[in-house]
Amino acid sequence: MNNESAITVRNLSKKFGSFIAVDDISFDVMKGEIFGFLGANGAGKSTTIRMLIGVLSIDKGEVIVGGYDVGRKPDTVKGIIGYMSQKFSLYTDLTVEENLHFYGRTYGLEKEEISKRISQVLATIKLNGREKAKAEELSGGLKQRLALGCSIIHKPEIIFLDEPTSGVDPISRRNFWELINNLVEDGTTVLVTTHFLEEAEYCNRIMLMHSGKLIAQGTPKHLKQNSIRNTILDIESNKIVEAMELLQRQDWISDVSIFGRHIHISIDDEEKAKERIYKLCQSSNIEIINIRKIMPSLEDVFIHLVEEKNSHAS
Repeated sequence: MNNESAITVRNLSKKFGSFIAVDDISFDVMKGEIFGFLGANGAGKSTTIRMLIGVLSIDKGEVIVGGYDVGRKPDTVKGIIGYMSQKFSLYTDLTVEENLHFYGRTYGLEKEEISKRISQVLATIKLNGREKAKAEELSGGLKQRLALGCSIIHKPEIIFLDEPTSGVDPISRRNFWELINNLVEDGTTVLVTTHFLEEAEYCNRIMLMHSGKLIAQGTPKHLKQNSIRNTILDIESNKIVEAMELLQRQDWISDVSIFGRHIHISIDDEEKAKERIYKLCQSSNIEIINIRKIMPSLEDVFIHLVEEKNSHAS
């Protein structure tokens, strides 16, 4: 990663009728980095990406991708980028090799160059030996690899991945991220949207989006260390739902969220809070197995920032 910008976005906005899908957001993506674009479904991530790649018109603002103004030269931009949508968009009745060949021709590659690139891409996405398999025969994880391969067949400088691991199992997600890291090591810039907050740990920098607005951006470490001023306690209980409902009623606790068999809460004073929690739960016949202070997770950060934003809006 270097200090040169691959993508520059300034005051970008998009409306559909009276609905504001993207609300005056600005950010930069540096060359050679993985930039994570996080938020719940409907936050405005996909709408933003579609404007960045020239598929959707820009209502307001400026977008520069690879040195080109998307509003003025969308076709030029499309030639230097790769795009993988969240929905599987390949031809299921074609083989792996045929899909790669089709996309190579779509990007204007010559026949000899396509053959060379297919061999390189198959090695990159680890589908050697599957050339003759039809796309419909592949597992979800392998289909995602093929979709990635089709998006990089023309050696793009910048790749946009819109929810690339949605609908695949955790192992396939991890394998997919290994492929992304390999591409970045070769100098490719990656902008990836996801609603899997744990995937943000793979990114150099991330941007959190909620209801069309940018609510935070920075490295995962910076956001976890600086976004929440209070202490975060992890609570393990034998009655997790009852404990959560009880703690949510306490006005001295800022945030309460459930994480599997654990609860995370935000409080001012760690020692006083622990004592009060034990007494409170004991009086309600709820056993507390363990309470410990932890560093906030990105999910803690996101929940905190969203609730803070909502409280200011109300």
